[in-house]
Amino acid sequence: MVSKKEKETENMAKAARAIIIIQGVVDNNNIPRNIRRLAKEVVDGLKDDTPSVGVRAANAISALEDVSQDPNVPSFARVTLWNAVSILEGIRE
Repeated sequence: MVSKKEKETENMAKAARAIIIIQGVVDNNNIPRNIRRLAKEVVDGLKDDTPSVGVRAANAISALEDVSQDPNVPSFARVTLWNAVSILEGIRE
């Protein structure tokens, strides 16, 4: 059985991987500014330590799914955001 501390460490590692992926979208100047701004807000939300990691992941998933539906998002960025969502969906408390 996995201890609570090990699960928390694993969840934090998954969140960190998702942050790195989303940060790639934020730093890419080929992506429209409004999309980069929304991605930056998601990164900031994931870095905030106030709510639990599960709540932060759920909020990020919701925001990323909304962003990925925007027709202005280039297809390569959409796939990148889906990859981050896939990682975040693995976070369980």
